Amino acid sequence: QVQLVESGGGLVQPGGSLRLSCAASGSLFSPKTMGWYRQAPGKERELVAVVTSGGSTNYADSVKGRFTISRDNAKNTIYLQMNSLKPEDTAVYYCHAVILGYQYWGQGTQVTVSS
Repeated sequence: QVQLVESGGGLVQPGGSLRLSCAASGSLFSPKTMGWYRQAPGKERELVAVVTSGGSTNYADSVKGRFTISRDNAKNTIYLQMNSLKPEDTAVYYCHAVILGYQYWGQGTQVTVSS
């Protein structure tokens, strides 16, 4: 059974940084794409950043230049380095993976940006 285990959320002041990690396990196949989505209270879940197995990346306009997604294919792990965090980045961040056409989600990790 595929599992996505996230870590790294927490409380940070505006302008600060956090690094999220997500490790995929339980599959004989590596995810084709992995990424991060987020959902703030009262809002729909939205894409933050994705990375393919080949290293191609895509970011939401709201995080370009501040967030960096990276991937370690040997560990089936992705990272999201979040810099210059803003209060509007506050949300539950979910890891997402596509393996053989099936979508998987992590349990979510809370990121709160507040002074």
